[in-house]
Amino acid sequence: MALRARPASTVPETLVDTIATRIGFPLRDSAERGNRLIGLAAVTGIAVGCGTGAAVALVHRAGARMPLWLGGPLTGALVMVVADVPIARLGVSDPHTWSVGDWASDVVPHLIFGLVTYGLVTAWDH
Repeated sequence: MALRARPASTVPETLVDTIATRIGFPLRDSAERGNRLIGLAAVTGIAVGCGTGAAVALVHRAGARMPLWLGGPLTGALVMVVADVPIARLGVSDPHTWSVGDWASDVVPHLIFGLVTYGLVTAWDH
């Protein structure tokens, strides 16, 4: 966003709204509704990142040891799948229609997350 000066995506808020509605807890229309969606979307993103990091750490601790050049991108791919599959499955967005720029906006941060997360997981081995 900072490099390309693009606005924030509304996909996370739409995803939270869709899930809340489908499970029977729709957010009431109010002046604060948008703020609640933004906050819940942020917490959801944090939970996805922390949960994926914890899962990778447990798998690593169980003996699945890979070099950073492999484990980092795999961790990034895992968190990208965890984040993007619900978006596609619930019809919030269709990745088949994404442009190269859209894919880059999705892949690059997840790859960086994966490299940093896996790097931290493996740093505790030493």
